[in-house]
Amino acid sequence: MSRKSFLTVVSIIALGVGWFALLAPATLLASKGVAPSEAADVWVREVGIAIVAIGVATFLVRDHGDSPTLRAFLVGNAILQMGLFPIELVAYAHGVITRASGVVPNSVLHVFLAGGFAYFAARVRPGTASGTASG
Repeated sequence: MSRKSFLTVVSIIALGVGWFALLAPATLLASKGVAPSEAADVWVREVGIAIVAIGVATFLVRDHGDSPTLRAFLVGNAILQMGLFPIELVAYAHGVITRASGVVPNSVLHVFLAGGFAYFAARVRPGTASGTASG
């Protein structure tokens, strides 16, 4: 998969998940076995808009050539995904999230995304004219 294709797919996933969290927080929480509350809805909406923003940024940089800035964007997203990976697993282990079906898909996705972002970050060669041909 090329870097452009990866970033396009990532942006579509982020926009879908982000809008879902923003517009239907109680449904998202219920899918994880978490009882909705007004406070939880607020936090899920905040996370939703953050995911939408990341999705938009990812879509906007998908055609960018190699640069230190693109590498920083990719590394930052790899760290984000690695950091998100254990959070729901710990929540499930402590009974905060009660449905494995609300944890497993996200966990697999975070591993895939962390690996993809790290892979493409490692392939960025700033100062070359390779552009998207490197990905």
